Amino acid sequence: MMMRLFNTSYNQNLYDFTILLLRITVGCFMITHGLQKLDMLMESGPVKFVDPLGVGAQASLILTVFAELICSFLILMGFATRLAAIPLIITMFIAVFVIHSEDNFSNKELPGLYLAIYVLLLIIGSGRFSVDRLITGKKKKINY
Repeated sequence: MMMRLFNTSYNQNLYDFTILLLRITVGCFMITHGLQKLDMLMESGPVKFVDPLGVGAQASLILTVFAELICSFLILMGFATRLAAIPLIITMFIAVFVIHSEDNFSNKELPGLYLAIYVLLLIIGSGRFSVDRLITGKKKKINY
């Protein structure tokens, strides 16, 4: 039993299933944030949203909705995962280091975790159980 706890061998099926689980979880969670911001965008009247890039509150909100809603759905499906991770990385980077720069750690924690996950997905890709894999048809081989 102890040997199994410290086993460092690699299991391709478990690896790909774990990536699938990560994509589904982070995609669903972030979509809820995107839907809240979409409601803000659809409200009548002037948009009240932060403008860290200096492009205007409405444009900032539109870019955030695109990242949190559209790109999260793409990651959930495993379609263009690496490309979809880039706007989310930018959004979470701005959330951690610009929007919450003066805040305590507890306000930076969630966007920081999202940032780490999106960087991970940018590096490792979508895994075997994804639309990306269906399109390319390639088997992913990892050499350690």
